[in-house]
Amino acid sequence: MAEKGSSGMVAFIVFGNVIISLSGLALFAETIWATTDPYKVYPILGVTGKDDVFAGGWIAIFCGFSFFILGIYGILAVQRGSRTMVLTYLVLMMIVYIFECASCITSFTHRDYMINSNVIKGQMLTYYSDSSTPQGRDITGVWLRMMLEKNCCGVDGPLDWVDYYSTFRKSYNETTAPWPLWCCQRDSNFQIINQQGCVVGLKSYVYQQGCFDHISNAINSYTWGISWFGFAILMWTMIVMLVTMYNYTKMN
Repeated sequence: MAEKGSSGMVAFIVFGNVIISLSGLALFAETIWATTDPYKVYPILGVTGKDDVFAGGWIAIFCGFSFFILGIYGILAVQRGSRTMVLTYLVLMMIVYIFECASCITSFTHRDYMINSNVIKGQMLTYYSDSSTPQGRDITGVWLRMMLEKNCCGVDGPLDWVDYYSTFRKSYNETTAPWPLWCCQRDSNFQIINQQGCVVGLKSYVYQQGCFDHISNAINSYTWGISWFGFAILMWTMIVMLVTMYNYTKMN
């Protein structure tokens, strides 16, 4: 049993593990949400080879559930005053802690690479309308959906399709289709309002906003859930583990 006088420390450890357990459950749920890719931007990361934002998410799913289980186990360990149980708790928690560190670092560092309009623009110009490769079909599908649903065009705007050479330009002449028709303003039934006005570039009939903000916001949302929330849990867990280690040295 713990020495007399350590009841306050035990109470803090119990409280700390309640927070760890609940936070782990929240991390588990949040990273499941992120890895299901509700914004449907995975192909953009996957084709570039920087999809480790999602790899970090899968690690965090394991870590979140492990934090939940170990938090409960840690409460039982200190309440029973078992040195063996407390030591087991500390060892297992350290293993999970290391994995969660890897998850946070992996997701955040790969996020930095993808939050770059030039990277995404180069990918779009290379793969959009390329139906001969799986990457081309995936990227084309992503951009068709995004431009239609978000009322945007290109990465920075419609001029992306005019100022840079692209796979799209190989198939469509600039005079008849300076940009994909999905850049044209549409009514509530998704019908083009004025195709000729869109083709000649009248601002009233062409979406002027680029899609980069929508893509970066999606990636940032995933990264916040996986990295920053995970990092916050790690900081609290470190405090609880240090107090538990100190309490372990005071146990008979």
